[in-house]
Amino acid sequence: MSRVLIVEDEAHLAKGLRFNLEAEGHSVQVVADGESALDLLLGKVDGLEAENGKLAVGPREEFDAMVLDVMLPGKDGFAVAAELRAAKHFIPVLMLTARGRPEDVLKGFASGADDYLPKPFELAILLARLQGLLRRREWMRVSAASPMLVAATALPPRKSGEAEAQNSEVAEYDAFSFQGRTIDFGKLELRVNRNVIHLTLMEAELLRHLVRHNGQIVSRKSILEQVWGLHEDTDTRAIDNFIVRLRRYIEVDPSKPEHLLTVRGVGYRFLAEPGKN
Repeated sequence: MSRVLIVEDEAHLAKGLRFNLEAEGHSVQVVADGESALDLLLGKVDGLEAENGKLAVGPREEFDAMVLDVMLPGKDGFAVAAELRAAKHFIPVLMLTARGRPEDVLKGFASGADDYLPKPFELAILLARLQGLLRRREWMRVSAASPMLVAATALPPRKSGEAEAQNSEVAEYDAFSFQGRTIDFGKLELRVNRNVIHLTLMEAELLRHLVRHNGQIVSRKSILEQVWGLHEDTDTRAIDNFIVRLRRYIEVDPSKPEHLLTVRGVGYRFLAEPGKN
């Protein structure tokens, strides 16, 4: 049985979500504001619900996933997700909101959300999205428990006609290693020397997309469409912010990147082995 935390201030919606998720076999708890969710997840409350949605002081509670509304009283969902990630709490987060603009989707991903569902939504879609996050959570647990790790070594830059073969080669591996760094897509981790950096799902998917195109220019448009599934004209500064963050993780000197290069006016280029390109 999976434990799901719902953070939703619309009582009728929260009640309906709880009923349907419990009918699917999940254990569900509801809070009505961001502060209560943070207190619960970061260990300041005992998990007992009060009528006003506030919670009393107690030990930390563990959940397998969180359904998080953006428009909340007090701290909004973006702030809640960002604060959890800053505290190194990596619960899978499905954001719910009436704000469905592409810029808001990217803001949600940048704050640490793993998936995003605009209101109004179909229940079947929410259940499928949530189940996908729970499956990924289970895969991470299995991966963490296994000492075996199959990793790809740095792939050479593509040549004409090699795109499909190289895409398949990267996709089948759980991890990708290059110059003392390992991206573990299963565990959502980046290991640099002895340091382990936890990645959000979207950070990992962006890195996967760049690695698949090692040595090639990747346009911002392709990132929007193939990584985030956005097909509208969107402010691409959110992508630039993601790249800045990934450079802090990967580069020795982020101000002078060697692996994540900007191609002015177009997009980016990933180089696993800069000296060979």
